[in-house]
Amino acid sequence: MTTSASETDSPPPTALQRLRRTGLLATVFVCAACGLVYELALITLGSYLVGNTASQAAIVLSVMVFAMGIGALMAKPLQSRPAVSFAVIELLLAFLGGTSVLILYAAFAWLHLYTVALVVVAFLIGLLVGAEIPLLMELLQRIRKQSAGSATADLFAADYIGGLLGGLAFPFLLLPMFGQIRGALLVGAINAIAGLVLVFTVFHADLRKLLKIGLGFAAITVTIVLTFAYVHTERFEAAARQALYAHPIVYSEHTAYQQIVVTESISPFGERDLRLFLNGDLQFSSVDEYRYHEALVHPAMDGPRDHVLVLGGGDGLGVREVLRYEDVESVTVVDLDPAVTALASTFAPLVALNEDSLSDPRVTVINEDAFNWLRDNPQRFDVIIADLPDPDQTSTAKLYSVEFYGLARQLLEPEGRISIQSGSPYFAPDSFWTIHATVVEADFAPKPYWVSVPSFGDWGFLLANLSGEAPELSLDETSLRDPLQSLTAQSLHAAAVFPPDRDFREREPSTLMNPHILQHAQREWRSY
Repeated sequence: MTTSASETDSPPPTALQRLRRTGLLATVFVCAACGLVYELALITLGSYLVGNTASQAAIVLSVMVFAMGIGALMAKPLQSRPAVSFAVIELLLAFLGGTSVLILYAAFAWLHLYTVALVVVAFLIGLLVGAEIPLLMELLQRIRKQSAGSATADLFAADYIGGLLGGLAFPFLLLPMFGQIRGALLVGAINAIAGLVLVFTVFHADLRKLLKIGLGFAAITVTIVLTFAYVHTERFEAAARQALYAHPIVYSEHTAYQQIVVTESISPFGERDLRLFLNGDLQFSSVDEYRYHEALVHPAMDGPRDHVLVLGGGDGLGVREVLRYEDVESVTVVDLDPAVTALASTFAPLVALNEDSLSDPRVTVINEDAFNWLRDNPQRFDVIIADLPDPDQTSTAKLYSVEFYGLARQLLEPEGRISIQSGSPYFAPDSFWTIHATVVEADFAPKPYWVSVPSFGDWGFLLANLSGEAPELSLDETSLRDPLQSLTAQSLHAAAVFPPDRDFREREPSTLMNPHILQHAQREWRSY
């Protein structure tokens, strides 16, 4: 084994040099954690506002990595004044990274320029992050000369370990405790403090008095801006949310899974119009939700119905329809977000609308991912109601896959039925018939039908069984506790007729590895 002359001839480091190197590597650690938090914050915000986590991650990561390379090159002329340059870059990064979520949310709510703003912000953050390492390398060498390999190993070790901290802290600490906007602002402040502490302590001798004053003033300005934004986050969020919705917001909550918004207004018919939105997508309007839920639930209830499984449907409205049959023995509701089922159980206007269905002693609420729950649950059911969010995001596309319906099939009794909300055959016909093909591929025999829901438009469903022959659409109206508001045997029979421009289309089934439904849904709903 050989060693270079520089390593052999270098005197051992002094205690002061060790201390200064430790401080610098600690700063690398913190800055790396902050940089990864900025990346994750941009990806998460995009998945919430726009959907399709894969495309958001691709945009953010590719733009930032490209910009980091440009930033590293741009740092070359700054190496003659590394301490001052590093301090300025950290202040800019703290400001831009800290306010990035706020800036993008504003662009989405008021300017409708989200993707353009995302690319610009991701590029600028990447540019600043890319300039950090060359400057830190120069500062490390000024403390004590090392071989390039040793210095690079030290810096990258601190950088990668810091990235681990930031990657874990964002979803498990910052997001649940502070939310997206405040979490980013807090990290921006940490970023600024770490950079300035390094420069003003370890490299204070490199700064002239005037530079110290200027940097101090800039640091105070950034701190004031971040603090002001942190204090007024709730007011900003309320204003931005209201800009997205036509009607007054009466309830809003940002959970670990989604943004929940409830609006209330008076409909053109003079009725109270309560609307639930999840991540900006309308879930129901109280004016006509009965048309949707009656069509979804009651055709599946014409047969054995002792034990019913509702996948999704955390608003309790589908459960309300199930409980109209007094011979139902048990209803299991599997909905991912506990905040939604809590809202349906405690928010008075929604409790009145769903007739307090989730509090019925026959109802069991389970807050788990429907896919994983189906895989692990051995219980069998007479009826399965799939009232799941539309497959326009990566996280929900799996709930419309062959694998998902295969798991559901294992839990269905031989004479049982499954009802699936399948989107709009008018606005999204390719998506609708892809779901049909997927259900067929999972060895179900589906019967497609549709009804008019004014707040949604024409909306489609599939009723399927395991008999090999598609079930007939029928109602057991004699067993109902009270009559239905819109659905009758005659209207249900007519619902199976599709006009020529929206009739059957041959489409490929959607799977976990090839989520065709996601591509169709995002394309077809882009204009609505």
